[in-house]
Amino acid sequence: MAWKVDDVTVAELPECGFEVWHDRAVFHFFTGQTERNAYVRAAQRAIKPGGFIIMATFAEDGPTQCSGLPVVRYGEVSLQRELGDQFDLVEHERESHQTPFGTNQEFFYAVFRRRAS
Repeated sequence: MAWKVDDVTVAELPECGFEVWHDRAVFHFFTGQTERNAYVRAAQRAIKPGGFIIMATFAEDGPTQCSGLPVVRYGEVSLQRELGDQFDLVEHERESHQTPFGTNQEFFYAVFRRRAS
């Protein structure tokens, strides 16, 4: 396993260099379409055909902000639309997460597989 810390929208990632891409609540902070498109292009380039992208975002009825920052909320249709036709939804789940402050935040988790070339 290799860990990489970088700005995914501009990072130079190896082509087909990853079998698994794990996004734990990053994508929903990209509120501009240009940022989201750059993220998706990076994932499409870096994930091997047959590889997976695992994502956690706020659900469609989740909060509109996190730590004072605006977020975009997703469900299975909207997240599939963002990732495009190179990825197929494998599994998804919703969770009501209780914060340390006693409030609930609705999360959406999804696993997508990159289609074979």
